[in-house]
Amino acid sequence: MSENNIILSVKDLEVKFKVRDRVLTAIRNISLDFEQGKTVAIVGESGSGKSVFTKTFTGMLDINGEVTNGSIMFEGQDLAKIKKDKEWEKIRGAKIATVFQDPMTSLNPVRTIGYQISEVIIKHQKKSKSEAKKLAIELMEKVGIHDAANRYDEYPFQYSGGMRQRIVIAIALACHPKILICDEPTTALDVTIQAQIINLIKDLSKEYGFTTIYITHDLGVVANVADMVAVMYAGQIIEYGTVEEVFYDPRHPYTWGLLASLPQLGVKGSELYSIHGTPPSLFEKIYGDAFALRSEYAMQIDFEEEPPLFYVSDTHFAKTWLLDERAPKVEPPKIIQNLHERLLATTDKGGRYHG
Repeated sequence: MSENNIILSVKDLEVKFKVRDRVLTAIRNISLDFEQGKTVAIVGESGSGKSVFTKTFTGMLDINGEVTNGSIMFEGQDLAKIKKDKEWEKIRGAKIATVFQDPMTSLNPVRTIGYQISEVIIKHQKKSKSEAKKLAIELMEKVGIHDAANRYDEYPFQYSGGMRQRIVIAIALACHPKILICDEPTTALDVTIQAQIINLIKDLSKEYGFTTIYITHDLGVVANVADMVAVMYAGQIIEYGTVEEVFYDPRHPYTWGLLASLPQLGVKGSELYSIHGTPPSLFEKIYGDAFALRSEYAMQIDFEEEPPLFYVSDTHFAKTWLLDERAPKVEPPKIIQNLHERLLATTDKGGRYHG
């Protein structure tokens, strides 16, 4: 990866929350670079830290949370050092925008759709009301709202769930952001509309050239949209690589478990695979590999010493002692060893995986 192409660089990031008289370490020493124009999917179970990680990019941590170590470099500025809302206003929405999973909580129910898009354009692009309205209608058309000029003065309740999500995307794009964070953007939508929204974001990313960060637990979405995949567990990125590397040559036992849990791999009449146990408490200091207690591949060292990053290729690393040259050689579960062939049955002629 060329340094000239890196738009956002995270180094040694740590985030802590004060919860009553206790401290929870939600992000534990993450370093990751995001490349201009690429789509990165961040996957993992609920509570792994996916949303908290990306909220640090826009200063949207809850009031009891703070960045306690590390840096987030964006356009020569360390976002981890920004404390004032006035400073965040130059970044949030304007340069790094977010599309959340529930459009009803993102839109103001008592303001018209057109007003909500125009308001952003007036504030950040310094346009007049008439110019903002023209641009808002163009954006509405761009995201697939038919008869946009006549629908400009309608309210959110007059739009379907899928159309409301399209409006949220239009608002996010109103400032021409450099980075678009999509936090489970299709969770509240039915499967058909999900596919439309995913393809819309994909097409807009190609057209505008922004970097997309997807937060999701749906590996079907990952296969459809991502260039790179970051697997998160207990506040750390434990595997990272291209979508092909993570799907077809995964190295961390947790990634194996996630892939084995794909519903498409289920056999009729048999129980779907699931990872047993629960993640460790982030209120406590974690020793060794955080996944050790849930892993059938754990060795003694996994309970004693945190594994470093082992690089499989220039683009692929995993944080597991299994990659140490002294470790015994183990094979991934049989169910994912021929994953490519198994998933071919669930792809269309265009090669898209349907999750």
